[in-house]
Amino acid sequence: MQHIAIIYHSAHGHTAHIAQQVCQGARGVPGIQAELVRAEDLAHTPDALLRYDGVILGSPTYLGGVSGPFKTFMDATGRLWKTQQLKNRLAAGFTVSSLPAGDKQSTLLSMFVFAMQHGMVWVGNPILPEQHAGVPYDEAANRLGSWSGLMAQTGHGSPANAFAPGDVKTARMFGRHFAHTLLRLGAAAAHPSHEEIAA
Repeated sequence: MQHIAIIYHSAHGHTAHIAQQVCQGARGVPGIQAELVRAEDLAHTPDALLRYDGVILGSPTYLGGVSGPFKTFMDATGRLWKTQQLKNRLAAGFTVSSLPAGDKQSTLLSMFVFAMQHGMVWVGNPILPEQHAGVPYDEAANRLGSWSGLMAQTGHGSPANAFAPGDVKTARMFGRHFAHTLLRLGAAAAHPSHEEIAA
């Protein structure tokens, strides 16, 4: 069994809603145990990260970056960075903003750099935008065209679950893709090649 943590901060419930969809997608893959973890809680107990084989990071985009509570969690992992205890674990990221662009890319990049400094392996978003295949825009997977991670968008002040159906679908597909990737790489690590054994 491979264990995944979906680590998120959500001020108004929107990022939490997407985190739930990502978690649901991951949980649908046999051999995977996925759970939701609040970044605020991990900021006090960062060593809890060591129990997971992979982490999916989620934050709203505030002023072009992760939220303050999420950054506090990231900063709390300094001791783990110093000893590289998260090395070779899988990581991915998602973010939510109220505007279609909203500088979400810079939020994902900050998560990517965080994962790279810990020696983690980044999993992107390979889902092709379905509107190119004729699916209506709001229903299309990866309608926002993000490859480095998952992006979702909902209107300012809207209910927590007021996302386009395509964003919800993408979140579940993203969680499922991460889970399948973890299983493939986990199997490779458990059964190293002859070259790796010889080395």
